[in-house]
Amino acid sequence: MKGTAAFRCVFIAACMVGCSTTSIRAAESPSFTAYSQGQYMKARKLAEREAAQGSKEAYTLLGEIYQEGLGVAQDYKKAADAYRKGAELGDANAQFSLGLMVAEGVGVKKDLRIAADLFERSAQSGNPAAQYNLALIYVHGKGRPTDEAKAAEWMQKAAEQGNPQAQYDLGAFYQFGRGVPIDKAKAAEWTGRAAEGGLPEAQVEYGVMLFKGQGVAVDEGRAAKLFRLAAEQGNPVGQNRLARLYANGVVVKADPVQAAKWHLLSRAAGVSDFSLDIVLSKLTKEDRAEAEKAAEDWRNGRLSE
Repeated sequence: MKGTAAFRCVFIAACMVGCSTTSIRAAESPSFTAYSQGQYMKARKLAEREAAQGSKEAYTLLGEIYQEGLGVAQDYKKAADAYRKGAELGDANAQFSLGLMVAEGVGVKKDLRIAADLFERSAQSGNPAAQYNLALIYVHGKGRPTDEAKAAEWMQKAAEQGNPQAQYDLGAFYQFGRGVPIDKAKAAEWTGRAAEGGLPEAQVEYGVMLFKGQGVAVDEGRAAKLFRLAAEQGNPVGQNRLARLYANGVVVKADPVQAAKWHLLSRAAGVSDFSLDIVLSKLTKEDRAEAEKAAEDWRNGRLSE
């Protein structure tokens, strides 16, 4: 099933949770104010003082400081200890962060059952990243018995909070009937939301749905725009789909050089396409050189970003 590699995009989710927590607490706590200003040593000292006074958020901040090595030597054991204290006091972000460390065996002994417990406590408090990871645990049956209905339930909760990865995976649940009845319209709806959230895999898949009218009205123009968005983000399948549009003059004006450019990029990333190989072979020497330069310029532009 697509979109369910264990704990994928967890770092992104964790960062989102941390960033939102920092911004919310900045006006309330001196330690978070110092942290948001990049004064990490000051933030640590202030957080230690606040933690000693029973602040669960301060323990979570200390965990992040030690985990990332911000103003201190990176120390996963100290990070896990701080997260544990925050988690015991009921901080959902600490529960989630400790769950990640336990799931991966970083700074603590690996134990997926305990990680699942931590994710569930955080998920019940409304943490979308924890809800997403708990859903994956139920999909894979690691730390919990496999239960696709519960996986779909938690995936839905995370998706409804705007988590693009969860929206994308929920779309797959509805597309293939995993824990929910097959529903092509809902599959398209959630995949579309993930595409709007900027997830390139979702942009490609929703583009295909729009081209074929799968669960949604046909809209080739919108599909082409989504393929381009995914291609520009470096998604090789999106690059392949965009190359086909240029090769066949569908939606966009036929342009063999542009078709070759995107095909070269896609092929270099491992996506083969015999029909586009033929387009490439028919280019003049000058057009082939132009396409290769365009592909190289695109790569260089990505590297400089």
